[in-house]
Amino acid sequence: MFLELLTLAFLLLPILFFLFRFSSDNPKTNKLPKSYPIIGAFPSLYKNHRRRLPWFTDLLRTSPSNTFTLYHSLGRRFVVTANPAVVQHILKTNFPNYQKGETFRTTLGDLLGDGIFNADGDNWKFQRQVSIHEFNTKSLRKFVEQVVDTELSDRLIPILSASAASSSVLDFQDILQRFGFDNICRIAFGYDPDYLLPSLPEAKFAVAFDDAVQISSDRFRLPHPVWKLKRALGIGSEKRLRAVVSVVREFAKTIVGEKKRDLSEAKAFESVDLLSRFLSSGHTDEKFVTDIVISFTLAGRDTTSAALTWFFWLLSQNPRVENEILREINEAASSESAAGGAYDEVKEMVYTHAALCESMRLYPPVPTDSKQAANDDVLPDGTKVKKGMRVMYHVYAMGRMEEIWGADWAEYRPERWLEREERGAHKWKFVGRDMYSYPVFQAGPRICLGKEMAFLQMKRVVSAVLKRFKVVPREREGGAQPELLSYLTAKMKGGLPVTVLERA
Repeated sequence: MFLELLTLAFLLLPILFFLFRFSSDNPKTNKLPKSYPIIGAFPSLYKNHRRRLPWFTDLLRTSPSNTFTLYHSLGRRFVVTANPAVVQHILKTNFPNYQKGETFRTTLGDLLGDGIFNADGDNWKFQRQVSIHEFNTKSLRKFVEQVVDTELSDRLIPILSASAASSSVLDFQDILQRFGFDNICRIAFGYDPDYLLPSLPEAKFAVAFDDAVQISSDRFRLPHPVWKLKRALGIGSEKRLRAVVSVVREFAKTIVGEKKRDLSEAKAFESVDLLSRFLSSGHTDEKFVTDIVISFTLAGRDTTSAALTWFFWLLSQNPRVENEILREINEAASSESAAGGAYDEVKEMVYTHAALCESMRLYPPVPTDSKQAANDDVLPDGTKVKKGMRVMYHVYAMGRMEEIWGADWAEYRPERWLEREERGAHKWKFVGRDMYSYPVFQAGPRICLGKEMAFLQMKRVVSAVLKRFKVVPREREGGAQPELLSYLTAKMKGGLPVTVLERA
């Protein structure tokens, strides 16, 4: 710890002290922060690192094109945008020029390795081609009716029922993460980690995974030489990261090892799940397959749980919306489609679908994402991008832009996604938004493969939980609103403590 502080002090503190003392920029002003030689706008970035999401949102609102360029340090610049035309340009129109890039891959390399979310080029194409077969209608139906429903009936609902009976307090964010973890492991790897049990066991892997995600995310907030030096010296957070990544990788190796034995005993490589498909593709290198397991664990565990955490909190603030969803749940359960099973039932839940979209508009599971330019370029709004620069599209800010959502952008209103099928009719019709104005699931060639799976899972959870229970968040100290923590995915600071009430 002492060496870490000494290193940071040597590199930064004298300069930062001088600049904080004499710098006059204010996060509430309409101007971009001051930029200084060598360290760029790092002082302002550091001062606002705990509120970077709303701060960047304010800066983007004041920019005429909803795009700005910021100088970081050591001559590095990056572009931040909330402009749909720019998003379409980098995610689709000029897709070959905007990749994850070496900086991104290096920063997350210790955790994600060469997994699909950290890959470019042929490696990314191969992983996507293999993965896409796991998201067909047959697999999605199996996921909902065999995996999700079993996890609901055998684990989640009994835990909520017991909590209601004892009037105990649950951290619903933790419960939803456990639910998501069991689900992704079962459907993608054919492995049941038994994480959502009545005892709520503290799994060493889960704790290590949380720490690994947080520390890896924090690397983006530091000048690269700082975290790289800490890693070389094996001090501070980098020492912790090395330890927790080791735990994560050992867990992933266990899953891979068990799958290999299962396939060997079957005397054939039968592609019954995602992991089997990769192993049967001829890519049996342990590190490569382990990277894939870690990437899909991150996607399946953290994104849907983040979305549902904020969704249930928003419902508690908007009883009108909750009542509309309850009405739809009851109608779906009694409709003809319900006879076809859970899959067909949730497909009919249009209002709930809209409510989830609206929740993710305000609290996207992945608040920001960025790409690195392979060559010089000019964005549609005239912003110049040099080779090697990063362009960040700010999903959180885009959900708060009046230019995209209108003057009532701050209101939680699922109806903005809906229209009546016929004039005077009671039934809703879902009206999707332009994916470049709403890039919650990315867009273009890298659009999220699991988008439909995520919606089906979330709607099934909402239906099963709300049908039997009312989820009541505990009031925070001073009536404060929950705070969004932005790591690789969004978390609610302090979790979501709730009491669960049985419905009559």
